[in-house]
Amino acid sequence: MAFPISINKTGPDQRLRDLGLFAVLALWLVYTRVFWTLRAAHITFPPCPFYYATGHPCPFCGGTRSFAYMWEGDISDAVRLYPLGPALFAGALLGAGGLAAGLVTGRTWSPRLTSRQWTLLTIGGVSALVISWALKVFVLGN
Repeated sequence: MAFPISINKTGPDQRLRDLGLFAVLALWLVYTRVFWTLRAAHITFPPCPFYYATGHPCPFCGGTRSFAYMWEGDISDAVRLYPLGPALFAGALLGAGGLAAGLVTGRTWSPRLTSRQWTLLTIGGVSALVISWALKVFVLGN
């Protein structure tokens, strides 16, 4: 069985993809790092429209505050607000670091997964999101 990720020299299209992904992750991490200051100044992104329309949190509600608590090292509040938050925070840090290293060295990571592996990965991700949402709504009461 072949290793599912290859590390190759980047072409212009992969470099732009990596730069775009890095920019999104870096901006998100910076935003969540200064979230409490921005919130005090009333200049944060608008609240979740799903919550206002239904009165229930969406599967992503609490993610921003969860990341903000992770920057403070408060894992319990991060989990309380968004159960997947700490794992996504770690993934965002690792992803941004890996993308930055790839941009500096001129290399990129390219997943080589079969359609069955992509399907299983999608099912796993959606399942984790649903479980996190159910924990948030029914157990944690947020």
